[in-house]
Amino acid sequence: MRAETDGEPASPDDLCLLAALADGSPAGVAVLDGRLRYVYVNPALARLHGISPAGHLGRTVGEVLPDLDVREDVVRSVLADGVPRETTSTGSTWSPSAHPHRFWHVAYHRLAWRDGAHAVMSVVTEISDVQNAKDELERARRHLSMLDTAAVRIGTTLDMDTTCAELADFVVPELADMASVEVFPPDVGHSVRHAPPGVLRLRRAAFATRPEFREPASVFSHEGEYIDYDEDSLVARCLATNQPAVELLGNATRLRRADPPEEIIAAHRAVGLHSAVVVPLAVRGRPVGTLNLVRVGDSPTFTDDDVLVARELAGRAAVDLDHARRYTHEHSIARELQRALLSEPRGPHAHVEVATRYLPADRGAVVGGDWFDVVPLRDGRHLKVMGDVMGHGVEAAVAMSHYRSLLRMLAGDDLPPHRVLERLDTMVERSGIDRAATCLIAVVDRFGGVCEIASAAHLPPVLIEPGVGARVVPVAPGPPLGMGFGGYRTEVVPCGPGAVLFMYTDGLVERRGEDIDVSVGRLETLTLPESGLLEDLLDEVLDRFGDGADDDIAVLASRIKESVGQIAEVHETPTAAPASAPAPASAPASPPDSASPSRPVLVDGPRPARGARLLDAEDTEPSGRGGGNGGRGDADHPPREPNR
Repeated sequence: MRAETDGEPASPDDLCLLAALADGSPAGVAVLDGRLRYVYVNPALARLHGISPAGHLGRTVGEVLPDLDVREDVVRSVLADGVPRETTSTGSTWSPSAHPHRFWHVAYHRLAWRDGAHAVMSVVTEISDVQNAKDELERARRHLSMLDTAAVRIGTTLDMDTTCAELADFVVPELADMASVEVFPPDVGHSVRHAPPGVLRLRRAAFATRPEFREPASVFSHEGEYIDYDEDSLVARCLATNQPAVELLGNATRLRRADPPEEIIAAHRAVGLHSAVVVPLAVRGRPVGTLNLVRVGDSPTFTDDDVLVARELAGRAAVDLDHARRYTHEHSIARELQRALLSEPRGPHAHVEVATRYLPADRGAVVGGDWFDVVPLRDGRHLKVMGDVMGHGVEAAVAMSHYRSLLRMLAGDDLPPHRVLERLDTMVERSGIDRAATCLIAVVDRFGGVCEIASAAHLPPVLIEPGVGARVVPVAPGPPLGMGFGGYRTEVVPCGPGAVLFMYTDGLVERRGEDIDVSVGRLETLTLPESGLLEDLLDEVLDRFGDGADDDIAVLASRIKESVGQIAEVHETPTAAPASAPAPASAPASPPDSASPSRPVLVDGPRPARGARLLDAEDTEPSGRGGGNGGRGDADHPPREPNR
């Protein structure tokens, strides 16, 4: 169809020639005059526009197709300089189409009429299929890139709340204006009140929002809170079906169903919340929680592609959350077991002070097998032990309980420390415990003023003496327990009243890149605090050496009170015998003063004789293991004062 234009007549011969060439073309062809009005439209373009050729003539593009994006500046440039140009137009026409978004490729060329007037010919080809496919590929590329990035940014730790926060921060603003991650309450650890019947209770572990919505969103963004949902809520329906749930929150009823608490409805309206998606976080069909996404204000509603990407992200994050949840479950059990086994030991005697501390490396560290214990013995003695089972987790904590039980049983046999370690090593090997352990045993005789020490590959103790200072006690370490090698030895050191014996595990001193001897040697700078309290001593030790530890730390400090030494000295002074009473012929000679240990003495045999003890009438009677305690006393019955 062709027409004469006002003021700019088109040559009939030119239009006839153009119609002969373009009427049969599958591409849309049109001619615009100098005022950008249609003077010719071929049948193909008429079909694209959904309007007859006659309906175009004498009208501009904007008048014929108001929803079409046409670059008039490009058309005028072609008229001005005659340089052909190509553009892409978008929008909609009057013809029906299966594409929600349509695209056309347009090529512009200048025409010169016989009278010298100029016009513009446009050749139009619809490229909606190609462009939509290209856009779809671009979206797929962005989504794949997002998922690849998520694999690096989500699940960087085994802490569940950290993983939830990483997920919420990642999806904002990529997929949502606001997002929260809610999980089921933990099975162990802090107990949570039971939800009423028909109510779903979740804990909001993380929340993220765009900066401009942070203030209004603060009403409902509190992390760590427990939130109750009705059975017909969006969250409950999502978990019940294990499928994403999408809802347009266009009225108050739907808004109330999507987020039950009444007090936050006003905040939702204030930010203009209009659509929500809840995606299940599930692993192997077992729900862990939900990922909740909302869009507000001018943001578009969620598309099927958005939901698909959100579900893929949730599926990947759920695996990380499941790992964190399983780790937290095991970690909590192991920590509770270890805490129960490391309960403060009962004081072995009124005249002995004991202080202990246990410090986990950090919240995310795997629980270790550190343990300590204090066991009362006969004759006012007590056995102290510090050990460390190799490995981490529940298995290490359980193995530690076995070691502790076996050692308590052996402590009652009145053996020197190296014999206790030998028997413990044999019993562990035969019992099938597959965890080796280091162990340090010290038996303190409060009346004799000596300490017998044996080590199974454990770090040496530190002796802090009043007025002298601290020194590392040299102890020959034997092999770890559970190896079946034996070969332990007992060393005896003076340990009088007021002296503090300090025992510890390797977490206190072991540091990467530092020689262990240097680390242990640093403990010789320890001094008693001004208060003189063992509790304050341990606090200062952990303050100085606890930072940066890669492993759990267990420490134990003990000492004999000064009053005990005074009592012992009184009863160790021999009473002068009457001159008329000859000494018994069978009485053994008194040991020389040089027999008192002034330095560590290596012992590889029976435990050395203990110092003098309080006696009473029963002590003169021979006694064996089967008969009473011979007046030696035990933890509950200390030696009695002599009859006067």
